[in-house]
Amino acid sequence: MSSIMRGTTDNGPDTRPPGPLLPEPDEDGAPFWEFAARGELRVQTCADCHEPRFPPRPCCPHCQSFATAWRRMTGRGRIWSYVLPHPPLLPFYADRAPYNVAVVELADAPRIRLVGNVVAAPGARLDSLDPALLRIGASVRVTFDELAEGVTVPRWLLERP
Repeated sequence: MSSIMRGTTDNGPDTRPPGPLLPEPDEDGAPFWEFAARGELRVQTCADCHEPRFPPRPCCPHCQSFATAWRRMTGRGRIWSYVLPHPPLLPFYADRAPYNVAVVELADAPRIRLVGNVVAAPGARLDSLDPALLRIGASVRVTFDELAEGVTVPRWLLERP
């Protein structure tokens, strides 16, 4: 799907200015990020047996088909797990603590779980939600946040804060 790396590159030390960790899509995961940039949450699905799969990969683990489709999700789910990172943090994230990193189980594909942040409003900072409001099983819905030019990620909003 993507590798998220900062710090070193194939050509030596990373000289980019500090910033958010950004996805670096691979061939299989690129459509996920293209749909996210359009404000759509889609999951790779086998075009033969119709099983959703995440992370995206070339072959269906259920029927071994290479036929692929991208099914649109409702964008609803529930918090399956979450953490509140503690220092030391990467420099870009230090002034945003405490913030959350949540694992969200999708309502229309319960075996699919996505990692992201629960925020107070679309476009809000990582630290915008009071951590005391987070609960395992809480209902969430997707929103999308452009982190950098051409890089949009799913984030989550509590259904009932």
